[in-house]
Amino acid sequence: MSERKKIKSKNKSSLLLRLKKTAGPQTVDAAKFAKNVDKRTGALTALIMLFFIVLIVRVASIMIEKGDAYTMQVLSQQQYTSTEIPYKRGSILDCNGAVLAQSEKVYKLILDSKLVLEGEKKNGNMQSTLDLISKEFDLSKSDIENYINSNPTDQYKVIKKEVTYSEKTAYEELIKKTNAELRKAASTNAAGLEKNKLINESAVSFESYYRRVYPGGALAGDVLGYVSDAKGRYGLEGYYDDVLTGDNGREYGYLTDENALERTVMPSKDGYSLVTSIDSYIQKICENEIIQYNEEHANEFREGEPGSENTGVIIQNVHTGEIIAMASYPYYNPNNPKDLSMYTEETVSSMKARAMERYSVSEDAEVCDAVSAELWKNFCIQESYEPGSVCKTFTLATGLDTGVVTDHDIYDCGGSLTFGEGNNAVTIRCHNRLGDGPLTTKQALEKSCNVALMKMGQKIGKDDFLKYNKNFGFGLKTNIDLEGEMVTSSLVFNENTMGLTELMTSTFGQGYNVTMIETITAFSSLVNGGTLYKPHVVKKLVNSDGSVVKTIKPEAVRQVVSREVSDQMIEYCIGVVDEGTGTRAKPAGYRIGGKTGTAEYSGKGKVDYTVSFMGFAPADDPQIAIYVVIDRPNTASQENGTRYACLLCRDILNEVLPYMHIPKTEIISDEERAEQDIPDTASLIPSLSDNTVSEDEAVSGNDTPAEDTQNGTENDNAANDESLEEPLISGPVAVAGEENRDNENQDNETETENTEITEDTGNTETE
Repeated sequence: MSERKKIKSKNKSSLLLRLKKTAGPQTVDAAKFAKNVDKRTGALTALIMLFFIVLIVRVASIMIEKGDAYTMQVLSQQQYTSTEIPYKRGSILDCNGAVLAQSEKVYKLILDSKLVLEGEKKNGNMQSTLDLISKEFDLSKSDIENYINSNPTDQYKVIKKEVTYSEKTAYEELIKKTNAELRKAASTNAAGLEKNKLINESAVSFESYYRRVYPGGALAGDVLGYVSDAKGRYGLEGYYDDVLTGDNGREYGYLTDENALERTVMPSKDGYSLVTSIDSYIQKICENEIIQYNEEHANEFREGEPGSENTGVIIQNVHTGEIIAMASYPYYNPNNPKDLSMYTEETVSSMKARAMERYSVSEDAEVCDAVSAELWKNFCIQESYEPGSVCKTFTLATGLDTGVVTDHDIYDCGGSLTFGEGNNAVTIRCHNRLGDGPLTTKQALEKSCNVALMKMGQKIGKDDFLKYNKNFGFGLKTNIDLEGEMVTSSLVFNENTMGLTELMTSTFGQGYNVTMIETITAFSSLVNGGTLYKPHVVKKLVNSDGSVVKTIKPEAVRQVVSREVSDQMIEYCIGVVDEGTGTRAKPAGYRIGGKTGTAEYSGKGKVDYTVSFMGFAPADDPQIAIYVVIDRPNTASQENGTRYACLLCRDILNEVLPYMHIPKTEIISDEERAEQDIPDTASLIPSLSDNTVSEDEAVSGNDTPAEDTQNGTENDNAANDESLEEPLISGPVAVAGEENRDNENQDNETETENTEITEDTGNTETE
């Protein structure tokens, strides 16, 4: 090594030696460590940067591929308000637009305990707030305060279920006024704002919903039904529940195309409204008259009972099948279906007694439920009974239409008719046991002669009789648009259950059961030209803005008899009222047609009746049919019951026909004036026809012959009243299909011998 290199090496070693002496060996190791750390940090930084680059690339990929989905998921998990907006149930209107049922917006009063206590902590105003709430909504302050103290974090407690809009707005205005006055007074008050008197606006809130309201109270309750738990029950409410029901809306969070959360509202969809054929005025007339009848005849024969167990009235448009009025007794108020406050204590007791007997219940709650179940039944469509002699019209029409009965036939009534031989012989007696002698076809109906009708039945035969009865709709549902129509298929005879005896008794309406709606629908076909129309109550469906959604047109089901036969039946039924058993049903100044009916049934040691009158008006051009049924009238005699049915029909038509602008065409006698409380000036309403008698002519003194004729007719027909005598059936009687009938209405025994059966019934009495 050269001398120069040796010197440099020596100098370097000397330098290192000096460094070690001054800094020590640790300084040299730290420097070395720092150098290593720098290398590792760089590597770690590079690795982290690489990881973030990969992560960013991955996130970018996810955002491109599934960004919207993940954004929706995240936002959907965020808390935001979603409020249901209730729909409004459709209204029910009468034919003139009067509201029969509607939904009214009301509110639940919601208490927020948490906010009340926060207000108390901040302003000390819980007492003043609760004072106002309890006063305005008639609530117990102590109950509210106890609940708040027991549930300090609760934010939803319904303290009043029903608050009207006016109550709500009055409360809100009162809060604003009270707080404003306090703040205004604070500006001049040295003590400043009295915070403890401020009303906590957040203490309660209002949650809207709709309640069902029936402005007419009990008016047309049986037709309407009612709403419970947001579902329609019975009547139109039940039958059209899906139509009346709408869809709830909602206020909720909505994600836009820019993934921004906005608040929006999906409006509710209200239900459709129903426009019915019911005329509220006529409906009210019918209801008032049947209520008056039942009140006037309460306790007449049976103590503690109203004038009947059931009373029903239907008025129908004979040319369309539309129901103009349908009323029954007992009735209920759909605003409060279980309320019995409209009845006397005696009537309620009798209702409970019948319910206990019919449903075999004894517990108070069960009895009340049974009474309600009976009240909610629509007697006009949900109960059956034996129709009695009103069905003689269908027997006669069948005979005329098949040609086996003519207008010129003569039927000799000796008081009874025997058929069969030997031990199988059966004798059926007429209500006039002395016999009516020779009768024309028209007179047979006017006098309601059983013997003549049975002879017609023999001519008609079982096959045609059953065929026409089915065509008239007996045993078939009419499919009226009311919930709960009774099916009577098991309550009428058929090919297998009708023998000769059953055929004979059926000719005068005995041994089988029907409903009121079946019977009046069939009767309308007899006087409208022979066409059977499907009965219906609803004419139109309309939406919330009044636009017609659907029109329900009259539906002709079938032609049951010819127009010629229909014309003959109109003439015959007019004769029943003019000269026969239905004279008491004639409204003053009008000419109508119709037929009386009486059915007797017994059981459990008592005898009861179902009496009826079925008619049409006006006589020369039938527009409406009316059917009055009194089930178990509170009277001692069948005669009185039949008379009551006729008089009830008369009283109803006396108001209905003038309202319908149907002119009076008949002379009003002094007897009619006195009996029907008609003023002297109300002789008749002039007809629009040129041929109608004028009012001057009506009061000119020419009414004397008419008066005499009327009096004579009344007296003569008293002996012919079908209700005065009971017809009898003697001999072995087998009433087929007995096991299917209401046990309360039937008391026949198939093995009974030597028996008697009254005219309009299936019950037997040992002779």
